[in-house]
Amino acid sequence: MTTAVAPAPGPKEVSQSKQHVAIVTAAFGQNAIQTLVTTFIIGYLLEYAHFSTAAIGVVGLIITVAKVLDAVSDPVMGSIIDMTQTRWGKLRPYILFSALPVAVLTGAMFSVPKGSPTLQLVFFGVVYVLWGFIYTVCDVPLWALIGSAFVDPLVRTRVVGDVRAFGSISLGLVTLLTLPLVAVLSFGQKITTTGWSITVFGIAIVGMALYLLAFFFGRERVTEARTKLSFRQLFGALFHNKPLLLVLVGSVLGFGRNIVQTGGTVLVVVWYHNAGDFTLIGAALIVGLILAAFLTPFLIRRISAKNAAIGSTLIAAVIYVANYFAGYSNLVVLMVFVFLAGISSGIYLVLQPTLIADAVDDVEKRTGVRNDGISFATLTFSSKVIVALASGVFALFVVIAGYEAGVKVTPTMENILFMSITLVPALSCVLCVIPLWFYRLGGPTTVTAADQV
Repeated sequence: MTTAVAPAPGPKEVSQSKQHVAIVTAAFGQNAIQTLVTTFIIGYLLEYAHFSTAAIGVVGLIITVAKVLDAVSDPVMGSIIDMTQTRWGKLRPYILFSALPVAVLTGAMFSVPKGSPTLQLVFFGVVYVLWGFIYTVCDVPLWALIGSAFVDPLVRTRVVGDVRAFGSISLGLVTLLTLPLVAVLSFGQKITTTGWSITVFGIAIVGMALYLLAFFFGRERVTEARTKLSFRQLFGALFHNKPLLLVLVGSVLGFGRNIVQTGGTVLVVVWYHNAGDFTLIGAALIVGLILAAFLTPFLIRRISAKNAAIGSTLIAAVIYVANYFAGYSNLVVLMVFVFLAGISSGIYLVLQPTLIADAVDDVEKRTGVRNDGISFATLTFSSKVIVALASGVFALFVVIAGYEAGVKVTPTMENILFMSITLVPALSCVLCVIPLWFYRLGGPTTVTAADQV
């Protein structure tokens, strides 16, 4: 006599509203980590770890190369996710097991030991590369979970809008409070590297604890589409998704909008000789991002996501050019331009994952294949390439200008650095629009590599 074995119990049902709150909160915590690294790492190395101009040039190269290699790993990670089957689903296990390593490596990155310049560069390079790979493991499944958990496009857009809005709030809190918190935790008159280490470890641990809410309360959609595919099938389906690839190319070409965040702390010291003024400029950017994130879901009720992305990007190009001619002598005027640029960037940040999710749904309808992991890996892929390009280009402008801590700042040096956050982003926005113009959904039903078994 045989006894039937009951299947392992599946995850408990969670309402869409609870999933909405959990995923937005998780993204809030994760974004704190990204903000710390993107906003402060070059300033920390230059002003507090006392890296020389030559060393910063090497750091820029390390970041650029590491990010490109790391970005290439995103589609691989997405493929691994799509081939995963567990009782928790294919996305949530990676959310669970990546949280602690991300927190530890983030703190280590801001704990560069004293020693020779070579030792410091090697330490930074090793930690940064490891951090990049493990961050991929935590980033790809979270964005894929948003596309999988919410079937209704309008609901999904609201979730993405909230993720971007509260991500901007997280960015704001980290940007505005990190330096004061470092000062307090330095326990003295001056900011110390120990203060940096304590602060970053604390923020990283709290951020990743919030991130884990996506594991406990997020749920993947149940679908009859084919989801477990081979590497060949997954990449074949990806390369047949022309709309998604166009969003990817356009996003990468628009990297220039991130330069102000990457180099903001350094630029404020150069222009105004007071790092505290970065708080005001950062606040202007963040308010613009938050406003755009809440308004974008209402905007696409009147015009298509594609047209909204193109229009906001072209407006951004005009804003950056106008900012260059207005100059940086007046802090208030600069804040106004940064605020306007934040609105235009915020609109695109909401629409980018929306356009990708729509492309994934479209391919599922036409081919019967759903590949959330590798498709949303293109979102994280583009984000890392963007950071790499923004960091690399800004580091290049620092080298061209000849700036380092304690050097005499000249008008020529100031102008060169100002071009990096105005004219470069303007050109970048114009290039971004070109591939977006050809974005189309609803193509013919096709036979992809997924069907060629």
